[in-house]
Amino acid sequence: MNEGHISVKTRLKEFAIDYAVIVAYLVAVFAVAATFYMAAFGEIPAFSQWQSQLIATCASIIPVVIMFSILDYRAPFGTFGKRNAGLEVRYKTRAYWRSFVRNGVKFLPWQLAHMGVIGGMYSDFTSPLAMVALYASLGLLALLFGMVLFRKDGRHLGDMAAGTQVVHITPSAV
Repeated sequence: MNEGHISVKTRLKEFAIDYAVIVAYLVAVFAVAATFYMAAFGEIPAFSQWQSQLIATCASIIPVVIMFSILDYRAPFGTFGKRNAGLEVRYKTRAYWRSFVRNGVKFLPWQLAHMGVIGGMYSDFTSPLAMVALYASLGLLALLFGMVLFRKDGRHLGDMAAGTQVVHITPSAV
């Protein structure tokens, strides 16, 4: 499955575009939620730590993982960033669960960061669990980026678990 190394410039282009898509989605979610809360309650209500964790997971992580999994699984096999950068996801054996596993692992640092920041906000950053989640998120993020940038095949843990690899798009045979 080794298709050659992808340049850092190409990977950064892919990342920047996908990041912009995620930010646009999050801004839209915030706008809809804030509008709803203001119309229904006249203010944004206070939430408990666990409610905040649930909202962050259900409104951001789960939808983004599902969206990216669908984009990576269906032709042309890539997110907006991958398509724009001339990349696609190749599968050892194409199955949706592989795309879901790949993206679940890829976005795990973001979920851990949510858990750490939210837990920290409710404990003045004195909660050992919040600190472990924050440092684990940073360590896992560094590991995933390092694997993508420095492994010869450019695969990260999610790719290895799912049997996938991001490669340059090859023109179809006519």
